Amino acid sequence: MSPIFDFLFGQYSEYDTIDIVLEIVAVFFGLLSVVFSMMNRVWVFPTGMISTAIFVYLLLKWTLLGDMMINGYYFIMSIYGWYIWTRKVDPVHFTPISVTTKKEQLHSVYIFIATLAFVFIIYKAFDKWESWTAWVDTLTTAIFFVGMWLMAKRKIENWIYWIVGDLISVPLYFYKGFTFTSLQYLIFTVIAIFGYYAWKKHLNNKLQTV
Repeated sequence: MSPIFDFLFGQYSEYDTIDIVLEIVAVFFGLLSVVFSMMNRVWVFPTGMISTAIFVYLLLKWTLLGDMMINGYYFIMSIYGWYIWTRKVDPVHFTPISVTTKKEQLHSVYIFIATLAFVFIIYKAFDKWESWTAWVDTLTTAIFFVGMWLMAKRKIENWIYWIVGDLISVPLYFYKGFTFTSLQYLIFTVIAIFGYYAWKKHLNNKLQTV
C-alpha cells in the first residue's frame, strides 16, 4: 500500500471488519441527514437517527464517552425535532425557519455551560482526562449540543454552531484514528455553509412576501 493510503487508513488494519462497515454506513446516513437539513426536509431526523444509533454503539465500544454522549443526545433530540418540524402552528403551516429570540439565545448559553459541566463530571468520574483530546471533546460536545437544540427548533443559527464544531472535529477525529468520520465532518462543514445560506435565502424570501 502507498504511504498516503497507510497514513489515512492504516489504523483500520486493527479494526474488526464489521466495525469498519458500520462506520461507513453511519457516515453515509449522517451525510444524508445533513443534506436533508440543508434542504429543510424532515427526513433529516430519521436518517440522522440511523447514523447516531450506529455511532453510539461504535463509540461505546471504543470507550469514547464524550463522542458517544453527543450521538446519544442527537438521537433523543432527533425525536424532539421530528415532532417540532411536523407540528402545525396553524391549520395550514408547519413550524417555520426562524431567528433565535433573546430568550432562546440565553437558553443556548445555559445549554453550553451545563454541557461543559456535565461532560467534565463524566470524564472525571471515568478518569478520562488522560489526553488533550478530552478537553477538545468537552468543547465540541457543548457546541454540538446547542447546535442540535437549535436545529430541532428550526433556528437558522444552528448552522453557525455546526460549522464551528465540524471544523474542530475534522482534525480531532483524524488524530483519534477515524479517517472516515474525519472526512464526514469535512463534508459536513461544506454542507453546513451551504445550509446556512440556503436557510438565510428562505428567510429573506419569506420577509419579502410578508
